[in-house]
Amino acid sequence: MRILRAEEEEALSEALKILRDGGVVALPTETFYGLAVDPLHRPAVEHLYALKRRRREKPVLLLLGDLEELERWVEEVPRVARVLIENFWPGPLTLVFRARAEVPPWVTAETGTVALRLSAHPLAREIPRLFGRPVTGTSANLSGEHPACTAEEVAHYFPEVDLILDGGATPGRKPSTLVSVVSGRPELLRPGEIPWETLEKVVESKA
Repeated sequence: MRILRAEEEEALSEALKILRDGGVVALPTETFYGLAVDPLHRPAVEHLYALKRRRREKPVLLLLGDLEELERWVEEVPRVARVLIENFWPGPLTLVFRARAEVPPWVTAETGTVALRLSAHPLAREIPRLFGRPVTGTSANLSGEHPACTAEEVAHYFPEVDLILDGGATPGRKPSTLVSVVSGRPELLRPGEIPWETLEKVVESKA
């Protein structure tokens, strides 16, 4: 395991190399630290599940590099999703869409859906942007434990991670708010940093 300060010259190139090789990179987001792997590299995704001791029926969210990537992964972007995106991306909002047919089942956990987020943290956008496609952004913790807010906490949970990009302490208040837009209406799947009432008001005002 290596820990590099996010601003170090070699940090980004080392992270990209590890991702291309099927490794695991921990990086900061605007909520907690996340664990990034290439979602199209099946052994990397399986290794990620094993590391976190996560149930395979629970899909992991993906971090987008830019908004243009969205339609490569989702079947459609409902109007309600566009409203939420315009008002809350980049930010701590993860949206669940119906996945395109070509999205692998190990990404969707065979749910037919995919969870995506455009993070407000510069590093959590820069890594997938430079990588050329989204990376996983599941929280850096063993399932059931509190997510890591510092590089040191990540190292405590996961001494076997290939690289930790140390961006300092993250806010660590709540996870991203998780909302499904599959039905064309917003459905709260997990409360988080953005209050549900705030999301509802915005959707109602644009209806």
